[in-house]
Amino acid sequence: MEYYALLGLEKEPFSNSPDPSFFYYSPDYQECLQQLEISIRLRRGLNIILGNIGTGKTTISRILVNMFKQEKERFLFHLILDPSFRSEFQFLSCLIDTFGITAQVRSTIGYKEALQDYLFQKGVHEQKIVVLLVDEGQKLTSPYIEILRNLLNFETNEYKLLQLIILAQMEFVDVVADHKNFMDRVNVSYTIHPLTLEETKDLIQHRLQTAGLPPGKKLFDDESIQYIHLQTQGYPRKIIQFCHHALVMTLIHEKQVVDLAVVQAVQEKSIFSDDELTRFKKNLQGIYRSYSQMQSHLHSINKD
Repeated sequence: MEYYALLGLEKEPFSNSPDPSFFYYSPDYQECLQQLEISIRLRRGLNIILGNIGTGKTTISRILVNMFKQEKERFLFHLILDPSFRSEFQFLSCLIDTFGITAQVRSTIGYKEALQDYLFQKGVHEQKIVVLLVDEGQKLTSPYIEILRNLLNFETNEYKLLQLIILAQMEFVDVVADHKNFMDRVNVSYTIHPLTLEETKDLIQHRLQTAGLPPGKKLFDDESIQYIHLQTQGYPRKIIQFCHHALVMTLIHEKQVVDLAVVQAVQEKSIFSDDELTRFKKNLQGIYRSYSQMQSHLHSINKD
């Protein structure tokens, strides 16, 4: 049995895996996703999503793709996770591979022509909408920004042939400051902010309920949530990590609810390392197996 089952849960509530069912739609996230959806459907071109590390930009990109899964024949989503390249040719080569294009000529010019042909084929002749998401956008350098700008030039009288979404940390503003022709093409520019205290509470409760928290049961008291928000500054990634370790610490302290003492202990220990967590989970599983065997033995004795 996993550790979370000892707390009355069916799933791990604070896993780092991108399970869409655990996504908390804060007002900030909802507005951002709505604006992106409208921009994509209207084929408006360039969209930039900004936010500090841990605000949930990558998660938003996954949720956005999931929103269009019933229309995947028309909306063609492509993703570049890290635009760190050594040359312009390497960046173009990545775009060719990402779009699944077979270029006739393996050269910078050949790749640019192949990209143009692809966008016109998909966007005009097949009436499909090509969407490119670029994560870690702050790593884009001037030559790559210029390539993307040229791709955004491909359009009909009614719409852009490429829908580009760049998700980047705040320093991207400085990166593109000298690219006026690029910034002039921005349709949506949205900044993701950390969660408020109330939103932090809602996020924790949403993930616990999704994990199977029984109705009426409470696992975090108000003081612990206030402390978590203070220590994490409302950054979702930090909140999730902190809450995970808080639940583990609760079991160590043999408590039923995460309280102020528990979260302070988590902070003092600077969070468990992955190796320590693995060892602890194995110990918990061993304890539970021994407990189950003992219960089974007692049941057989009583039966006799």
